[in-house]
Amino acid sequence: MKTETVYLGLGSNLGDRRANIEKALELLDEAVGTHWEALSSIIETPAQGFDGPPFLNCAVRYRYTGTPHRLLDACQRIERRLGRRKHPLTDAQGRRIYESRPIDIDILLYGDRKIDAPRLTVPHPRMQERDFVMRPLREIFDRNDYICKI
Repeated sequence: MKTETVYLGLGSNLGDRRANIEKALELLDEAVGTHWEALSSIIETPAQGFDGPPFLNCAVRYRYTGTPHRLLDACQRIERRLGRRKHPLTDAQGRRIYESRPIDIDILLYGDRKIDAPRLTVPHPRMQERDFVMRPLREIFDRNDYICKI
């Protein structure tokens, strides 16, 4: 199977936010089978789309051999392990209700693939609208060799 470059966005606004991100990165390393290649700075941003405490956010780059859905499953297992509810809340019209969470892991980019499946859309459909995603992602892209220590 081909190894691909994948970019993930991580965010946390409950509990020890920095520790949540650090633990998620440790668990991602295990799930992916290698240490991350690049990590952005961790930035603090206000909650968007709901009232809640501010988030810490970052982006990370991995080299990954596996399917996109296998990576999605691993991300969701890590989210649940760190205390995220299994299924997001939705309103009467089926729209997602955003809420505070100990960790959120989104697949932002998966090589040059475009994926439009019921459980996964890549590139992430709203990433360009979200400064808390684009700032960390740009930081990795601007200095391809950039590695930040947590």
